[in-house]
Amino acid sequence: MTSETWLVAGLGNPGPGYAHNRHNIGQMVLDELAGRIGGKFKTHKTRAQVLEGRLGIGGPRVVLAKPMTYMNLSGGPVAGLAKFYGIDSGHLIAVHDEIDIPFDTVKIKVGGGEGGHNGLRDISKAMGTKDYYRIRAGVGRPPGRMDTADYVLKDFGKDEKRELPFLIDAAADAVELLVTQGLDTAQLKFHGA
Repeated sequence: MTSETWLVAGLGNPGPGYAHNRHNIGQMVLDELAGRIGGKFKTHKTRAQVLEGRLGIGGPRVVLAKPMTYMNLSGGPVAGLAKFYGIDSGHLIAVHDEIDIPFDTVKIKVGGGEGGHNGLRDISKAMGTKDYYRIRAGVGRPPGRMDTADYVLKDFGKDEKRELPFLIDAAADAVELLVTQGLDTAQLKFHGA
């Protein structure tokens, strides 16, 4: 593996009970990317499901990874895979749910705070840096006084489910654009001029 390889980690919780939760959108996006690559995830010794392939025609090599730990323990598998494949934080992308942006919105950033997201916090701790890319899939804020943890551990609402495929597709496009054309191009497309 060369340093040009990208590690794309789709965050979520393991098991069918969590599969359709807002908190698992990162893993839903990785399933979409796996479909584009045309492969199946395999169990890796780092407590993750992985798929190796290329994004885009002649695009860079990527390792898609779904940690099989709970969200707040995502760092171990991500750091283990980064070490195994020789990938530094400059080629790491975390795909995750984001309550601070509206549902159906995708934002891209590098570094910065974790905004209370325990999965990101654990990755930053395990990697020893906050300087990695994040594809932020907006799930919106909880209604009323609903607890944030309860909100992200619920499935998407009926209206949201109709729009969800578009959000997943857009977040997958953001990953693909980031690895093939770079941060500036990807941000221009998703953040506007």
